[in-house]
Amino acid sequence: MKPEWQPIESSSRNVNLFGRNIDIVTPAGLEDTTGHYVSLQKVNPKDVKVVRKDGNPDEAFKNAAFILERTYSCPFLAHSTMEPMNFFANVQKDKVSLTGPIQTPEFLEKAVAARLNVPLENIEVNLTRMGGGFGRRLYGHFGVEAAVISQRMNAPIKLIYTREDDMTCGVYRPAYSAVYKAAFDKNKQLIGFHVTAGGIPESPLSANRFPAGCVDNYLAEEWTVPSNISVGAFRAPRSNFIAGAEQSFLDEVAEYMQVDPIDMRISLFERSKSKPVGEKNDYDADRYIGVLKLVKEKSGWDKPVSGLARGVAAYFCHDSYVAHVIDLIPDKTNPIVKKVTTAVDCGIVINPDAATNLSQGAVVDALGHSMYSAVTFEKGVPQQSNFDGYRLIRHNEAPKEIEVHFVASTVSPTGMGEPSGPPAIGAYANALYKATGKRFYHQPFLVDQKVPG
Repeated sequence: MKPEWQPIESSSRNVNLFGRNIDIVTPAGLEDTTGHYVSLQKVNPKDVKVVRKDGNPDEAFKNAAFILERTYSCPFLAHSTMEPMNFFANVQKDKVSLTGPIQTPEFLEKAVAARLNVPLENIEVNLTRMGGGFGRRLYGHFGVEAAVISQRMNAPIKLIYTREDDMTCGVYRPAYSAVYKAAFDKNKQLIGFHVTAGGIPESPLSANRFPAGCVDNYLAEEWTVPSNISVGAFRAPRSNFIAGAEQSFLDEVAEYMQVDPIDMRISLFERSKSKPVGEKNDYDADRYIGVLKLVKEKSGWDKPVSGLARGVAAYFCHDSYVAHVIDLIPDKTNPIVKKVTTAVDCGIVINPDAATNLSQGAVVDALGHSMYSAVTFEKGVPQQSNFDGYRLIRHNEAPKEIEVHFVASTVSPTGMGEPSGPPAIGAYANALYKATGKRFYHQPFLVDQKVPG
């Protein structure tokens, strides 16, 4: 087939996405990466909305002795699962048999029932192991596609995407940007915190997470830019960017205050316990402190090793708390990740081996994307269609050692597949600074590309 494409017209629709009704605005036109960078840089003030405000941040910044401001960004990403999308379908008159790798079998079952006009009880979904999901296999359109083809052909079929099909038809991780500001008094004490974050086409901000509740004067704002590029969940949605940006910024805050970065974080959480600000703080300060103290102990943070550059970060998402210390062997062209020391509080650990593997895999995944990966567009067309253009981390670039420790807990089990990824990006950026003397604000860190700012 030789398809002919034409630009779409603008539209708006309401969809039920896993129980949430949301309005999706799809603008007309063909998008490109240059335009995306302009959108990330020049946000219309009218599109920025306040989502949380504590104290009097305007007054705090007005009276500040010093203001630290930094901008962070990341590009669209492809999931690049090792197994491309595929599904087997056998649509018969009174039965539909579907077999394949899917993260949401119930969603697929209902979608096929609606599309083929078949009773739900006549559909059988059999699950196989999957060579990577990471959010790419949430939506199941490839399963619906297989079912439609089988119905039209009146025969069992197996659908397998080529790598090019898989990488160029979506679904992508959105592009994000965030501006962080910190206000300090004459004694270098933190008196105000301001974050403005947004993305194409969604915001990564969770306004009630740390440092909300830890600073008297706190302002969180967000914005979005509509896009007709298809996006969706990517391992640790939204946290996969905002955690790295936040934790990189906190490292500079600690540096300006001339305090240890782990001790500074712990002091902020202690402050939130003794004198909390606001009522909707989405974290447990004691559990945050627990992973920070554990990673400090297990990494030997107070006994730095000569020849290694170290970075730290901690984050809360999917109801779990993770802290990393990353040790780098400095190299101007290719810093080597010697060791990652990880502390996790995911409640009761049901399967220690599986939990350890999940944490290690999330670290490698997050580091690889932050080092090399990016999808760019020209007139709506993705410019990367296979691994020759979309760079992934390689075996010899992965951490030489990842040591995972769990906080002893009686809390009900929480997430493990995703929480270890986001803070790894911040710890890596902070270690890169110690290794190179340069701060890294725009992902991917190790690939030259045009970036905003």
